[in-house]
Amino acid sequence: MSDSGRKPSPAITVLLINLGTPAAPTASAVRRYLAQFLSDRRVIDYPRWLWWPILHGVILRLRPRRSARAYAKIWTPQGSPLLVNTLALAKKLGVDPAIFGLRVVAAMTYGEPAIPEVIRALVKDGAQRILALPLFPQYSATSTAAALDAVFAALRAQRRVPEIRTVADYHDDPDYIGALAASVEKYWFTHGRGERLLLSFHGIPERYVDAGDPYRDQCMATANLLRERLGIAENELAITFQSRVGRERWLTPYTDASLAQFAQSGVRHVQVLCPGFAVDCLETIEEIAIRGREQFLAAGGERLDYIPALNDSAAQVRLMANLIRRHTQGWNDAGA
Repeated sequence: MSDSGRKPSPAITVLLINLGTPAAPTASAVRRYLAQFLSDRRVIDYPRWLWWPILHGVILRLRPRRSARAYAKIWTPQGSPLLVNTLALAKKLGVDPAIFGLRVVAAMTYGEPAIPEVIRALVKDGAQRILALPLFPQYSATSTAAALDAVFAALRAQRRVPEIRTVADYHDDPDYIGALAASVEKYWFTHGRGERLLLSFHGIPERYVDAGDPYRDQCMATANLLRERLGIAENELAITFQSRVGRERWLTPYTDASLAQFAQSGVRHVQVLCPGFAVDCLETIEEIAIRGREQFLAAGGERLDYIPALNDSAAQVRLMANLIRRHTQGWNDAGA
């Protein structure tokens, strides 16, 4: 039988981990998802006596309906874009010749397919070595560490624990920077070049960085490497942070405020890339491509283009395959 007809062995498995998504664009599904997500101490580190009344008395009463409307704007016939895109990436990696013989499966830190159920099935199926690869290029305790917490918690329930390796980040990986640059250049070739390229990263509270989270530094490193790769001047690129909630100070400058400032200062055409998101999701499609565009136009801008995430593109597959090859070196070849 040819290699192309052989089924990957479960012995070495790559676990692609993304944040998660509600099961449906409904208030009840969003409420379940948010309850799990916002109960994680990695995400919200307030004392429980302070946070619990806010979460259950205010947020889970008011936010699910509003968030469900946002999800409804982007939901596809196949389901949530985050889940659909993550599964598509896992599927392409699973048949990529560069990592032939390794099985690739997807799991979510919150929601389905849940990490505990996926790991339980992998161990039952004979997985002996697992590479946990969170799809977060820049490390943060709120995303990467939360995902790895879930992996190790799930393993505590197993009688036989497989060997585990983890990928902490890939914010400065040459393949990652090259894939982002190629994506921007392809977009410019097809749609023309805007006056300003805006790199919008997901935000976190500023005090998390003050406590030692390397996220902001890694975002800045990614941005600088990408600017150098594209060969553009510093004033042609801006770096902002999106998705802030609550009243405390998050990483600045804020994306929504910056879009308004650009328009008010005379910038008419902005193009936005979200390098921290491996695949498109609510935060890129609804928050940037839909709501961000509306905000920019309302402030006097004329055109906002969103440059899609890498998703399951050939460049993303190549990047992931190379990461996987490096991080599984020394493990027996599953195809042998």
